[in-house]
Amino acid sequence: MANADNSVSLIDTETLEGLKLAKIAIVHTEWNDKIIRELRNGAESVIHRFDGNIIEDLGVPGCFELPFACRELWHHYQNKLEQPEAIIVFGAVIRGGTPHFDYVCKAVTEGVLQLNMTLPIPVIFGVLTLDNEEQAWERLGGPHGHKGEEAAITALKMIRNSRRRNGIFE
Repeated sequence: MANADNSVSLIDTETLEGLKLAKIAIVHTEWNDKIIRELRNGAESVIHRFDGNIIEDLGVPGCFELPFACRELWHHYQNKLEQPEAIIVFGAVIRGGTPHFDYVCKAVTEGVLQLNMTLPIPVIFGVLTLDNEEQAWERLGGPHGHKGEEAAITALKMIRNSRRRNGIFE
């Protein structure tokens, strides 16, 4: 099982020093709002620590709607001067007594994968797939790290990589 000690390279932010004005959009679900709020708080703290900007913060009803909202968001910004350089999706799906959990998790995972294959910017997967609510809190500052912070670090690293490939230096 992964824990915070296994992801030291992910939370290493030394390479982000000097990254300025990264533009990030966050698309999140309205379900499990306490969990989502903590994911967003963690991401926002990291983004602001590295002088990034959250240019969009969009709520959608549930995880199933995340890929559609990301695609629509990208199309909205596509020809505008200010565009997101990465999108982070946040959701929390908690297993219940029906197969609904499996269908939703599979759909949102494949949807985000498809976005990463078609959009010109990365879509960072910040969807927690949980057996119970306790597991969420283990991943929001507990022994498994803070997945909101990790998603923001991932977004910033991907932006840095993209800028370097395109000859844009901070």
